[in-house]
Amino acid sequence: MELSIIIVSYNVSKYLKQAVESVIIASEKIKSEIIVVDNNSTDNSAVMVSELFPEVNLILSSANEGYGAACNKGINASSGEFILILNPDTIVKPDTFEVCIEFMNKHPEAGALGARMTDGSGMFLPESKRAFPSPATSFFRMSGLGHIFKRSSVLNRYYLGHLPDDQICKSDILTGAFMFIRREALDKAGLFDTSFFMYGEDIDLSWRIVKCGFVNYFLPQAAITHFKGKSASHNDPERIRYFYQAMILFANKYFRSYSRHVIIAAINFKMQISLVFAFFKRRFQ
Repeated sequence: MELSIIIVSYNVSKYLKQAVESVIIASEKIKSEIIVVDNNSTDNSAVMVSELFPEVNLILSSANEGYGAACNKGINASSGEFILILNPDTIVKPDTFEVCIEFMNKHPEAGALGARMTDGSGMFLPESKRAFPSPATSFFRMSGLGHIFKRSSVLNRYYLGHLPDDQICKSDILTGAFMFIRREALDKAGLFDTSFFMYGEDIDLSWRIVKCGFVNYFLPQAAITHFKGKSASHNDPERIRYFYQAMILFANKYFRSYSRHVIIAAINFKMQISLVFAFFKRRFQ
């Protein structure tokens, strides 16, 4: 088996349908398997998959165990030389998988790669390529300086803003919306850390792949559409807490004590501000 495509789904039936349809088209010339792990959806996602796509390996979870845990279920059930972790609110272009496999075969040092992602309006998503979130890059990102100075190699290093979004480059951190991983790299780095319930698990795994001696790449020739936010509402207080708690977990895991406490204090402050904004936004809506 050349490629295993793993999609974790939770209450996004409409988007899941078009994601699977695009995956089927993109994998026509490749020996592949499609695995959908349903995290106990309540919107008939599982029924839709079983009725419309009988060729898909559907794994049902009895509870929402989190994104990383669900990905691990799919990985353990897979057999491909390469593994793609794909969000359900995405559409892949017909040649995406062929481009990725060709690049991986030519670059044995590549542990994983990410695609050039655009949103539904065609706008480039900066999380397509990212640097390791060091204390400095984390501060510049949370302070908003990176957003202001988007092309700065220092202030916006987290999103590698100084590098063109149409050129191949090394990208320490990949996004869980599209992670094309060499199985050998995954065997050495290990599976997703299930301590991260939602968010952060992609950063953690990407960094462990790099620490094992592999290189992660941003490959703009592999292009996808990511309808960002459809699989996770950014105004949901619970999801906001998950996001910032994942950042705290990552800081505790990788940052040294002298910088960890400062960063965690800043994260907690930013979380409270975000929760306040989310509250008022929901009220006005």
